Amino acid sequence: MKLETGMGNKQPTRILITRLSHIGDCILTLPVLSAIRGQYPEAFIAWAVESPSQKLLRHHPDLDEIIMIPKGWMSKPKCWSQVAKNLRSFKFDIAIDPQGITKSALLGWMSGAQIRVGGRGRWGRELSPVLNNRLVETKSAHVVDRSMELLTAIGVQGNHLESRCLDLPLCEQAGNTMGDWVSNTGIEGPFVVINPGGSWASKRWEMDRYGAVASYLKRQYKIQSVVVWANEEELEMANAIHEVDPEATILAPATSLTELAALTNRSAFFIGGDTGPLHLAVASGTPCVGLYGTTRPEESGAYGSGHIAIQKWYQAGSCRERRSAENEAMRDINASDVIEACDKMILKLGLKLQSVA
Repeated sequence: MKLETGMGNKQPTRILITRLSHIGDCILTLPVLSAIRGQYPEAFIAWAVESPSQKLLRHHPDLDEIIMIPKGWMSKPKCWSQVAKNLRSFKFDIAIDPQGITKSALLGWMSGAQIRVGGRGRWGRELSPVLNNRLVETKSAHVVDRSMELLTAIGVQGNHLESRCLDLPLCEQAGNTMGDWVSNTGIEGPFVVINPGGSWASKRWEMDRYGAVASYLKRQYKIQSVVVWANEEELEMANAIHEVDPEATILAPATSLTELAALTNRSAFFIGGDTGPLHLAVASGTPCVGLYGTTRPEESGAYGSGHIAIQKWYQAGSCRERRSAENEAMRDINASDVIEACDKMILKLGLKLQSVA
């Protein structure tokens, strides 16, 4: 199939995706990768990304190359020439910019790609509308659907646009590691994963309320909760949850991203805020109970059916303002709200559990 590119109807052979940072955002861009591969199976597809998200992309069957971009490169002029030289060595025809900000669009421009696709209007932010030259006025609310709309500019359509699955290939070694851990821990029956962390403090819920939910699941359904963490601060959060009811919770070991995906894949469902682990759980095939305050679930929440979103009100403002805000909107979510959602999830999943009430 040929694409009207303005380059002699040549089918694109070398395509660059520029989605740089945040684990959740990169996971939500996976359907773009798969749709391009579905439409153009012979194309060379590369992804420009910052650490640590490359760990999730490393074994993806639809990706040919990962191009590592140094963090903070825009503020380091000495990095510019090396980044540009590296990108130009791949001789890209097309750059796709789902992120829609200056630094992602600039990479497409520096790559030398003649066609640079990005968003117009609200989702084409900062200098991206200037640096990109094929602008798409996206109409969808959710970031996955908006990103997929961009692909109409390069002829990806029909069945390939309808394939919006967040499937993430699971690492066999990580699966074995976490399978052994679950067995050695003595967890019997279904368990849930709780993630208390969040890249923004405004996305975090109260630890005592997570503990109350875990206690309810244990007392009502005999479901154990595994609390995951990513750094020392989150380990303190996990310990605070565990202290509420030590019989109801188990602290997960330190995990890599691939091990976290394997652990959530084994769980009945996931509970947490709008963070990378939530989207990682979705990509590993796990339903989620998501808590939202400074983000809207219809725009960036757990994608697809089978998930439950809880939001009392939206803490509006610019991205910078919401990032630095207090977690007031999250605090308005009560433990009873999440317990009710867990009851609904258990009923929806048809888990064979006996209430002990």
